[in-house]
Amino acid sequence: MNQPVQGLVVREQSGFFTVEVADGRLYTCRLRGRLLEDAQSSDIAAIGDQVNISTADDGTGAIEEVLPRKSALSRAVRTTGVRGAGQAEREQVIIANADQAIFVFAATQPTPNFKLLDRFLVAGEASDIEHLIIVVNKIDLESQDIVTKRFEPYVKMGYPILYTSAILEQGVMDLRDLLKDRISVFTGPSGVGKSSLLNQIQPDLGRAVKAVSANSGEGIHTTRDSALIKLENGGYIADTPGIRSLTVWDVEPDELDAYFVDIAAHLHECRFADCTHTNEPRCGVRAAVEAGAISEHRYRNYLDLRDELKETYVVY
Repeated sequence: MNQPVQGLVVREQSGFFTVEVADGRLYTCRLRGRLLEDAQSSDIAAIGDQVNISTADDGTGAIEEVLPRKSALSRAVRTTGVRGAGQAEREQVIIANADQAIFVFAATQPTPNFKLLDRFLVAGEASDIEHLIIVVNKIDLESQDIVTKRFEPYVKMGYPILYTSAILEQGVMDLRDLLKDRISVFTGPSGVGKSSLLNQIQPDLGRAVKAVSANSGEGIHTTRDSALIKLENGGYIADTPGIRSLTVWDVEPDELDAYFVDIAAHLHECRFADCTHTNEPRCGVRAAVEAGAISEHRYRNYLDLRDELKETYVVY
C-alpha cells in the first residue's frame, strides 16, 4: 500500500466505495477493520464523505479514516441479522456533506404534495445541510398567481424558491448556477420533471441520475447503489430516492416543533415548555395558526408527522 491520501466517496455499492482523489483517479475501497465493525450500527462511510485511504497500484484501496461530517441526511431503517448491533432500527446515511438540498415539485400535474415537502424540509433541517431550496417546475402549466399563493408560506419562512419550466427553459440558467461547484441533493416526487430539468443542465444528466436511482435499494433486504454524478461545470449531484420513503432519523416527537421553522418561531409564546400544541391552554402555536401567522396546512402536517413519530419512536 502507498501513503494514505484524502479523497471523496462518489459511489457506494454492496460494501465497496469508489473514492475520487485530487488528481481525478478513482479507487475501489473497502472499510478497514475497526471501521467495518462500527458500520454495523450506522453508516460509517457514505457518498459525500471525505476519507483518508491507503492505495495500491492496481486501483484498489482501504478506507483508513472517515473525516468529520458537516452534515448528514439520514433515514431510519429496520434491521435484520447482525445489522444494527441488536437495535430494531439503524441510521442509514443517504448522503454526507451535501452543500444544499434541492426539493423539486410541480406547479401542477401533479398538484404539489405539501405533506411530502414538509417532511423533506424537516429532514433537511435535522441534517444540518446549510441551504434548503425549493424548485417549482412546470410553471408553464399553471397561473403564476396561483403558484405564488400556494408557496407563499415557504417564502415567508425564508426558504428560497426557484420557479422553472423545463419546456420553456425558464429558470434553467439559475438552476445551473446553483449547482455549480457544490454537492447537491436533488430530489422530489415522481412526475415533477426532474429528469427534464437535469437534461437541460447537462445532456443526458437525467438519464445518468435515473440509472443510479433505479439501482438504489430502498428496502431492508436490498443492497444500496448510490452515487454522486459529476457535473461538467463543477460540482456533484445525487438523486436520493431514499428520502422519498423517509422515516425521520433521530427526531423525537417532542423535538419535532423545532424543525418546523415557522412553528419554532412561536414556541416561546406557549405557556408550557413541553407544549404539544394540541389542546394545552395558552398555546402560542395554535394562536399563531388562528392569526394566520402559521398556515393551517403546515400545522396539520406537523400534527400528522408528530403522530407518526409517536407510533414509531422507541427508546432503546
